[in-house]
Amino acid sequence: MALIVQKFGGSSVADRDRVMNVARIITDTYKQGNDVVVVLSAQGDTTDDLIEKAKEINPNPSKREMDMLLTTGEQISVALCAMAIEGMGYPVISLTGWQAGVATDSNYSAARIKRVRADRIRKELDKKKIVLVTGFQGLNKYDDITTLGRGGSDTSAVALAAVLHADLCQIYTDVDGVYTADPRKVKGAKKLDEITFDEMLELASLGAQVLHNRSVEMAKRYNVNMEVLSSFSGKPGTKVKEVVKTMEKTHVSGVAKDTNVARVALVGLTDKPGMAFKIFSLLAKEKVNVDIILQSIGRDESKDISFTVSQDDMARAEEVMRANQELIGFDSIEVSDKIAKISIVGAGMANNSGVACKMFEALFSAGININMISTSEIKVSVLVDERDAENAVQAIHDRFFGEFGEA
Repeated sequence: MALIVQKFGGSSVADRDRVMNVARIITDTYKQGNDVVVVLSAQGDTTDDLIEKAKEINPNPSKREMDMLLTTGEQISVALCAMAIEGMGYPVISLTGWQAGVATDSNYSAARIKRVRADRIRKELDKKKIVLVTGFQGLNKYDDITTLGRGGSDTSAVALAAVLHADLCQIYTDVDGVYTADPRKVKGAKKLDEITFDEMLELASLGAQVLHNRSVEMAKRYNVNMEVLSSFSGKPGTKVKEVVKTMEKTHVSGVAKDTNVARVALVGLTDKPGMAFKIFSLLAKEKVNVDIILQSIGRDESKDISFTVSQDDMARAEEVMRANQELIGFDSIEVSDKIAKISIVGAGMANNSGVACKMFEALFSAGININMISTSEIKVSVLVDERDAENAVQAIHDRFFGEFGEA
């Protein structure tokens, strides 16, 4: 007998038929003699609908009240699914995040889990009940309901799996595993049987939407065995773990695209020591996260620095730079959100030369210009014009995974 945590996304419980399908998957797992804890997201577009309802009442509601509103979506899901399982004759109970002991900080709308006191869940499991828990939410020290932000249900599931020492954490989605690229947009995308935590974390951080990066970080930290699979196909999924059998063989595991990127360029900076410190300390104080940084070689006592931020932070980054133009000392600032970041990821890249060259060759052959480059041991990222993003992903994927690919 094993303890299995399962998580189902919003598309998996979008309507009656899908709720019943999820109930069957859960009860099939239970019938095999397993203890089962299930985390559910809100149905379909429920969260978006609730946000629209809020805007009809108040265009700028407080984050606390938004959290109070948005958590109702997951409560609907667990209650309906519990009713379905009851109707099938199995013992079940639904719990909210706070009933399940999920304690968070007080950063409304983007809270972090501080601890999970899972005593209630264990008691219900001891009674041989299937336990359904609302994802995406918890309770702070003021006894206020909080939400965990984007991808919060994935994080809820991994946190419960870690605390309960689950044998497996299954993340059910609308695709049947992790692919070498988005199978809905890239021809020839192939499903991976397994992938390392590090590779999955990079892909999640670089735009792949199968798993949220916070959940992968937590799974790696607590060594939670994960599997990504479809709630519709019934096929085996992709295992996410510390070490995979093909790590030494596979140069590249996937290609990711991120369009939530903006580039800021400071032109004509005074070429003096400490300029980079001035710029990025100002941004850090404003909690603006910076990704790729490119600095030109000094010339005529001046240089240029370009860096990328998320589009959400673009306006703030520009505002901070303009407000401190005299302090920093630059001639002009250029800002663009018409760009995309394309990345290749692979644990085997560090020990295999020429991987970046193949990526650049693929872009050259497709007539796509590279604006900026960033590398690490397991990834290479490039910035391209937004209009070239789709073609760039396909060209790179064809080079590594196509008929004549060498990865």
